[in-house]
Amino acid sequence: MRHGGAESVTMNVPFIDLSIQHKALREEILASLAATYDATRFCLGGDVERFENAFAAKLGYPRVLGMNSGTSPLHVGSIAGGFGPGDEVIVPAFTFISSAWGVSYTGATPVFADIDPRTYNLDPKSVEARLTPRTKGIVVVHLFGQPAPMDDLMAIAKRRGLFVVEDCAQAVGARYKGTPVGLIGDCGTFSFYPTKNLGGCGEGGAFTSREATVFEKARLLRVHGMARRYFHDVVGYNYRMDGFQGAALNVKLAHLAAWTARRRAIAARYRAGIRLADVGVADEPAYGESVYHQFTITHPRRDALREHLTRRQVGTDLIYPVPLHLQKAYAPLGYGKGSIPNAERVCETCVSLPIFPELTDEQVDYVIDSLNAF
Repeated sequence: MRHGGAESVTMNVPFIDLSIQHKALREEILASLAATYDATRFCLGGDVERFENAFAAKLGYPRVLGMNSGTSPLHVGSIAGGFGPGDEVIVPAFTFISSAWGVSYTGATPVFADIDPRTYNLDPKSVEARLTPRTKGIVVVHLFGQPAPMDDLMAIAKRRGLFVVEDCAQAVGARYKGTPVGLIGDCGTFSFYPTKNLGGCGEGGAFTSREATVFEKARLLRVHGMARRYFHDVVGYNYRMDGFQGAALNVKLAHLAAWTARRRAIAARYRAGIRLADVGVADEPAYGESVYHQFTITHPRRDALREHLTRRQVGTDLIYPVPLHLQKAYAPLGYGKGSIPNAERVCETCVSLPIFPELTDEQVDYVIDSLNAF
């Protein structure tokens, strides 16, 4: 690797380019979609069942339900946890807002907790500080693909009898001390949004649980509360996965391990090469190897750094610029600026670098050199 300074020749490095992956898989995916079309397997059906079974077998889950988005299983998990009006559920302040939507959809109140700035994940000490007699559960997010500190969080949950939803939207394939994320809490939820490590050709998600009763409740909720056709036992939802998404994901799932290995290799290259003063790079604790959905750094002059990288034609993104407790949607909860300091500081200083499997080593080195030249 060369990391002595920025090259004089400018290279274009997009933040993400989905077309490369889809061009390589075009014929295989189109053939799979054509088979689904010809068989008219449009809502759930054989393609979705094959994906559910393959996903479970490859990644170590006893059972999986395909759903229509990554937000839907978060809602279902909140219902399965018995969340409702008058309840409080602890949610990290630094995450995508869907992590809190499921709680809000049930009428429960999300209580935002701070993060560990070394990992960007939920800080157990902050969780402890926010417990009240009304606390009913915790939503744990394995942010950017890095497993959260589940032993400490589960110890809190078990002591207080709390239901734990693991948001694994960005962590497909990640493990915590050898156990797949999503099987440590009471349920796990996944997203197959196109930009995810395992992304569909549209929206998609999944639900899993180590508890058969929780899983069967989710199965009922997924299809209109219907165990038998036209017999509706509970108020349910239309959260079915489309057959086309199952067909596309069946093709892509075979490549997930290689894509994950490449993401890890890119992250290792970044870690070895970035030398810019004042850059913060998140830790990767020994208890869980990240699958690097994002490679997010912090810098006190984030905006100027991002402008510099843009001039060098290096794509970046701000994931996430506003913490959940300061979002307008949650203004009625009354959080003020400064109330959750670590999350706020990270939001103000973070920038995400390109990290997708099709990046070449030359492109990664160019990003590093451009960063170091700031």
